[in-house]
Amino acid sequence: MKAETTSYPREKIKILLLENISDAAVDELRSAGYVNIERIAGALNEDDLIKAIRGVHMLGIRSKTHVTKKVLDAADKLLAVGCFCIGVNQVDLAAATKKGVAVFNAPYSNTRSVAELIIGMSVMLIRKIADKNSAAHNGIWLKDSKGSFELRGKTLGIVGYGNIGSQVSNMAEAMGMHVVYFDTATKLPHGNAKQVRDLKELLRGSDIVTLHVPSDETTRSLINKNTLKHFKKGAILINHSRGDVVDIDALKAALVKGRLSGAAVDVFPVEPEKNGDVFESVLRHLPNVILTPHIGGSTEEAQANIGLDVTTKLIKYLDFGTSEGSHTVPPVSLRPQASTHRILHIHRNIPGILGQINSRLSKGKINISAQYLKTNDEIGYVILDIDSNVSAEAFEILKGIKGTIRARRVY
Repeated sequence: MKAETTSYPREKIKILLLENISDAAVDELRSAGYVNIERIAGALNEDDLIKAIRGVHMLGIRSKTHVTKKVLDAADKLLAVGCFCIGVNQVDLAAATKKGVAVFNAPYSNTRSVAELIIGMSVMLIRKIADKNSAAHNGIWLKDSKGSFELRGKTLGIVGYGNIGSQVSNMAEAMGMHVVYFDTATKLPHGNAKQVRDLKELLRGSDIVTLHVPSDETTRSLINKNTLKHFKKGAILINHSRGDVVDIDALKAALVKGRLSGAAVDVFPVEPEKNGDVFESVLRHLPNVILTPHIGGSTEEAQANIGLDVTTKLIKYLDFGTSEGSHTVPPVSLRPQASTHRILHIHRNIPGILGQINSRLSKGKINISAQYLKTNDEIGYVILDIDSNVSAEAFEILKGIKGTIRARRVY
């Protein structure tokens, strides 16, 4: 069922998209009737975003824009944030939860793009292509097989066996590699991959180590001067996860000393704000090191998939109140009921709210055709389908419930 009529006309819902979000996302929004779209090519800093966010109902960002508490406090009409990337750490999720702002992302849409690049980097590094390419560009013919190997028969160690890690595992086995992986949780292996007991065991036995972990207190500087001592001599490190999971000064030392024979790094602790800015890193100019500008998921296919994934979630939330996939609003989905109007109610998670809703609507002789409530630690979210002839009265009652954060009529 498509919600043909909303309480707030779609053409008046203001959408702000930053950071060159895919045309596929824009096309999807417009086809759904959301045409009031402003696009800005780059990211915005906090001060500029505070100015731009006023009057915006839906914000779309990628990884460079940070949605802080100050930004959320300035957002007077914001209903949802779409993170058109795999992560959400650029959004203050605690603040968004308290404000009742839904935050969506696309955790799986660029999996293939990243996995392909990992395999490509593995081939390039184990064959020392970076050095040979640089020499050729400098007019030097460096035809030499010393230190160059096939991937077949080598062991790939995967740290973090999630969606990307397991996809890399499948592709590596297809290349004839042995795969071991380390994860803090027990994960079902793909193919002949084997889970090892601890990180040191993986490092000691791997010819190539690739990292696929989030950034948190358990993973920051996961690869440091101590863990680097456990790497197999001449091993290769690939980091396309998060910039702060590797101590890059320690990595440089390991490369210079020959503990590692090469590295591919796509993410850095500090990254330039925009294209053309100066990039500084201690890893520059090191032999057999490939540095890329955070492009792991930067393919046209991935961006189109991300655009469709996040936009679909946003449209379902705006049209029907469906919050599945949100990191802030509890996941709720309710099929539309005939001859009803739908009202969404977000409230602080305090005892008795649902009782108040039902008792006050009952006193007003308002029938609830369907209802679904779910809570998290901070807030509760309820969808109500009300008889259409009394929905306006019901909406006013719901706005007056103590603890209400937001009430919204959908259709």
